[in-house]
This record gives sequence, structure tokens and C-alpha cells, in this order.
Amino acid sequence: MEQTIRFTLNGRPVTIKTDGDRSLLWVLRTDLGLTGTKYGCGLGQCGTCTVVIGKAAIRSCHFPIKNVAGKKVITVEGLSRNGKLHPLQRAFIQNGAVQCGFCTPGMLLKSYELLLKNPKPTQEQILAHMEGQLCRCGTYSRVVAAIQTASAELNGGKVL
Repeated sequence: MEQTIRFTLNGRPVTIKTDGDRSLLWVLRTDLGLTGTKYGCGLGQCGTCTVVIGKAAIRSCHFPIKNVAGKKVITVEGLSRNGKLHPLQRAFIQNGAVQCGFCTPGMLLKSYELLLKNPKPTQEQILAHMEGQLCRCGTYSRVVAAIQTASAELNGGKVL
């Protein structure tokens, strides 16, 4: 059933008329043209489609668009501001955590969620938090290093 859904997307208000049961992933990609969020497994298991709603990373492939009404949604396109990459994006590049790039948007947003909740995570906390975010190229150690680098930059300190 078609509904009018209002929410904030990457800092901007959005109003969309669509079937409320459509997945957030497909509304982002097809209706709003934000193709940074990727389709992976379609089952919410790989993490490729991860976005942040409020302060929680969710798998958008099976998340109904009606559930974002009144909420703040951040996609990978929303991490950078005024043409300046977010510290996580810079750290992923610096540490070689971007290989084929397919999992990168989901990895970035899951990392973003972690740093929102825990600005100075230990390596063990990073590993536990990132569990379930799949990377076909196996850049896991580089992702951990990137998160540590971004954490240090955001906190003005050294890598834990």
C-alpha cells in the first residue's frame, strides 16, 4: 500500500510516496539514486547494504522503508561533508582497506556506528563489532587498522 514517508537522509529532509513495505535498500538505490549502498545477499547476512539509522547500523535489504519515518538515515554518501572525506573514509584509503570496494560502504557504516558508540575501541572490541560484515577480498586486518587510525584521528590521540 502506497504511503507518504518523511525522514532525514544524509542531513536533508526527504518525502517519498511508495509502498511502505519496500526495502530501504531499493528505495535508496532506485528512487533516490544513492547507489553507494550495495545489494549483496538480500538476506541481511553479509552487511553490504548496511546504513545507519539514528546511531544503529542496520541491514537495509530487508528493512521496510516505512520504518524510517521520522528518523535520521545516513548512507555512505552522507559520511563526507562539503567535499571532505570523513576520517573513516580517509583511514580506509590510507590503510588499503578498499580493495574491490563492494563491501566498503557497509564496512564504513558499521565502523561509523562503532565509533559513535565507542570512540576509542580496542582491537578486540573492533573485531567483535565487525563480526558478520563480509569482505570477499579478505581485507579484515586492514579494516581493523583503518578503524584504529580513524579513532586516533577523531580523538586526537594515538592508535590503541
